[in-house]
Amino acid sequence: MTATAVPTVLTARALLLDMDGTLVNSDAVVERCWRRWASRHGLDGDEVMKVVHGRQGHASMALLLPDRPMAQNHEDNARMLAEETADMEGVVEIPGAAAFLASLRDVPHALVTSADVPLSTARMAAAGLPLPALRVTAESVGESKPHPEGFLKGAAELGVAPEDCIVFEDSGAGIAAGRAAGMRIVGVGPRADSYEPDVVVRDLTQVRVESTADGTVRVYIG
Repeated sequence: MTATAVPTVLTARALLLDMDGTLVNSDAVVERCWRRWASRHGLDGDEVMKVVHGRQGHASMALLLPDRPMAQNHEDNARMLAEETADMEGVVEIPGAAAFLASLRDVPHALVTSADVPLSTARMAAAGLPLPALRVTAESVGESKPHPEGFLKGAAELGVAPEDCIVFEDSGAGIAAGRAAGMRIVGVGPRADSYEPDVVVRDLTQVRVESTADGTVRVYIG
């Protein structure tokens, strides 16, 4: 990974935060659940794992089983969400996430996740992290990442123009969604580096946030 080494300062008016891979390391449970799903459907687990990060489950299923009716994908996704919500083994914070969230007390921000309310609530709690007051979850949108709907909705609910938002993301689908929304992107972790975010960090210990009296948010990288 070529994480940004030279200190960088970005300015914005709001931050939009992905959850899995960005604030919460849930890779262990995602691997367990999706590899079981792949096995049930006769698919290669490694190929499945290349698709599922960042997307809602039904959107991943539509890509992996293109001939299957979407109604069946939605039913299967409901079962998958329940399975994931019941499995918190190995779910931990991304290093620096707790301090990062604590620094956003006076900063407009929202969680924008492909998880639903029960799963996002359970994973944030398992990682010991507070939930942002504003959450855009699977129930809030009609389209999954990489569609920009979730990030655009987060910006609109915060009353901030898309170009004044910074997205924190780890996945290809999420980075594509942020880019399509016209936002700048801080990539978090090794997955992000492959998708050319504006800057990339190893984890959230490399990020510091300050707000100013005029509402400008400064994000210090490195």
